[in-house]
Amino acid sequence: MPLIPESAWKHPAFVEDGLSGVCNGLEQPRKQQRSDLNGPVDNNNIPETKKVASFPSFVAVPGPCEPEDLIDGIIFAANYLGSTQLLSERNPSKNIRMMQAQEAVSRVKNSEGDAQTLTEVDLFISTQRIKVLNADTQETMMDHALRTISYIADIGNIVVLMARRRMPRSASQDCIETTPGAQEGKKQYKMICHVFESEDAQLIAQSIGQAFSVAYQEFLRANGINPEDLSQKEYSDIINTQEMYNDDLIHFSNSENCKELQLEKHKGEILGVVVVESGWGSILPTVILANMMNGGPAARSGKLSIGDQIMSINGTSLVGLPLATCQGIIKGLKNQTQVKLNIVSCPPVTTVLIKRPDLKYQLGFSVQNGIICSLMRGGIAERGGVRVGHRIIEINGQSVVATAHEKIVQALSNSVGEIHMKTMPAAMFRLLTGQETPLYI
Repeated sequence: MPLIPESAWKHPAFVEDGLSGVCNGLEQPRKQQRSDLNGPVDNNNIPETKKVASFPSFVAVPGPCEPEDLIDGIIFAANYLGSTQLLSERNPSKNIRMMQAQEAVSRVKNSEGDAQTLTEVDLFISTQRIKVLNADTQETMMDHALRTISYIADIGNIVVLMARRRMPRSASQDCIETTPGAQEGKKQYKMICHVFESEDAQLIAQSIGQAFSVAYQEFLRANGINPEDLSQKEYSDIINTQEMYNDDLIHFSNSENCKELQLEKHKGEILGVVVVESGWGSILPTVILANMMNGGPAARSGKLSIGDQIMSINGTSLVGLPLATCQGIIKGLKNQTQVKLNIVSCPPVTTVLIKRPDLKYQLGFSVQNGIICSLMRGGIAERGGVRVGHRIIEINGQSVVATAHEKIVQALSNSVGEIHMKTMPAAMFRLLTGQETPLYI
């Protein structure tokens, strides 16, 4: 089942109400204290030529039509089989979307009766709307603005066209079946699914995908922006010229920083440590030593320091394991008298270097109250060593520990060139500043 790339419709110009705010794989936040760093916060203070940072990357979607024809509109012949409604989550996965399309076809076909006849229609597609006209009378049977189309799929000679509407809070859902894979407790949307039959099913699906791309291209030009300035290829070229992880790769490959330690302890005695996650984006995801109990075995040894990353314990690798699993392994040492650790000696503060040549290139991470809460894979932030779950301590030599959220976002969004940051795991920061009481294991 060929599917239209999601990037074809996920841009702010052509998505509506509850569906808006998704761009470049990062969902725009609804809380004021969380900000995606994809461009300047206040475009009014940025020169006109820099406003491209506010828009998602432009990706040209290939298709069978000339762009000029899609602006005017093209027509395909098809048979209208019927429509159905189902409930869907706001952003279902690709697999669930495929299931929805197949479920819609199944419902429409199962509802067909012997007396039912196919309705010949003209399917009108343009960068503005999709209309279904009765082929004989040319009466409009349905009319959807392009921005309201949520999904399109072709299955053999069948085309499924889906338009999504937000369900009112008080609306009864008794008469609409829930889509396969939908989770309870999540906000639901009513999905209107139209099913058509056509020899040109694949061309129809491709043309609609191309229409989204051309529509966004025209939108950018109307705002004085060259779509090529938002080319994903240009962004990829910048990424490919940058080294990975800044100092991390050098630090971890230095044998002087990798140590094997032997700790002595009493039977029944805990190791006396607090460990936290190194954070998604780490070159070797494992646990970090965040605190040591005074007089405990770890502190008595004099061999460990806050910030050290623990690679393995008694030959068991901790790399890639969940925090709770690592904590369980450490707790299991209570009755042992000797513990062998493999560590990488690291400072408690992580150094980050983000290279951003122009404001039009998104940073690719989001911040909430100084804490990095999401990271775009493959972006310049990941290249520079940004880690999810870390607290930003310093930006370009200036401490931001006591800085308001808005000022942190503004400082990052408006920065170009080399952006130097210092971060540490948020849990470690809370321990070191006395905001949390350590629970030693």
